[in-house]
Amino acid sequence: MHESLAAPIAPLTTIRVGGPADRLVVAESTDDLVDAVREVDDADEPLLVVSGGSNLLVSDAGFRGTVVLVRSTGITVESLDSCSGASVRVAAGEVWDDFVGYAVEAGWSGVEALAGIPGRVGSTPVQNVGAYGQEVADTIAAVRVWDRTLEQVRTLTAADLRFGYRESILKAARGRLVVLDVLFQLRLADLSAPIRYADLAGQLGVSLGERVPMAQARDAVLAQRRARGMVLDESDHDTWSCGSFFTNPLVPEHDWPDVQARIAARLGAQALDGMPRWPASSVAGDPLVKLSAAWLIERAGYGKGYGMPGPAALSTRHTLAVTNRGGATAAQLVALAREVRDGVQQAFGVTLVNEPVLVGLAL
Repeated sequence: MHESLAAPIAPLTTIRVGGPADRLVVAESTDDLVDAVREVDDADEPLLVVSGGSNLLVSDAGFRGTVVLVRSTGITVESLDSCSGASVRVAAGEVWDDFVGYAVEAGWSGVEALAGIPGRVGSTPVQNVGAYGQEVADTIAAVRVWDRTLEQVRTLTAADLRFGYRESILKAARGRLVVLDVLFQLRLADLSAPIRYADLAGQLGVSLGERVPMAQARDAVLAQRRARGMVLDESDHDTWSCGSFFTNPLVPEHDWPDVQARIAARLGAQALDGMPRWPASSVAGDPLVKLSAAWLIERAGYGKGYGMPGPAALSTRHTLAVTNRGGATAAQLVALAREVRDGVQQAFGVTLVNEPVLVGLAL
């Protein structure tokens, strides 16, 4: 564990903005992580835990407190057999995509469609990271956390975590629970999990529900993500982002007719025929309709590259990404996101919700 003062936060994030932290502590082991968090809490100082920085937007004023940077490592196979599969414990600071590659090479199926997602393993259960028909909730058996209120290590099972669409008890706890490691239960296989995403199936030349060699599935996902500017690349400003800035909105079923009417009034009734939407339900079981945030953003008038040449603009390849074209401030990025959110609300009566954590900022 080592520390520095007045440390810049921008280099710790994928969107590359944010003023300095008063102090930065790098935790290189699980014990370091617990000790660092406990020390800050004992001193009653503000704390910000940062792992991959891929879902974080910090104000230009920075953070008046201590940033603990999670850099713990370790992948441990706890059990391995043909019936129950591979039970694998992964430290919170492991790079997520490195773990996906490790799993594919080892013949552990269940995370191959999550290739290319930036960040560290410990962040994935917080928002129940998902893409291309998979979510980490599909394979997480348990998460070990440091409970800052009880001041003890706890193990939360998959049921305890109460996973939903980009939701979990970890996210709801608002920083109380610090992830130490994640236990995955993965299937032993040469083939991928069933392909559930239409574009991916089309690229692979298979039908939905078919399986392909895992390495092939991972390569196809990476190709899809690169085409959307969603694989980190220092030279590509489309990747200087927090990934998808907005989650796909969930509309209560009883409000859906009003939304349909607003869409038809603005775009014509025929627009509803090709509009992406999926049935969903709340944690309480209430019926919902999940809509495509990208579709709504584009139809509200914010196309790819909106805001170019920047310094803050939507990605030229993916309307869900608010990007730093070089030299953008946090205030400029939030202003663009606010403009898009308010434009969609005005056009369709649907409120988009930001996915990144905002520190010292309000949307």
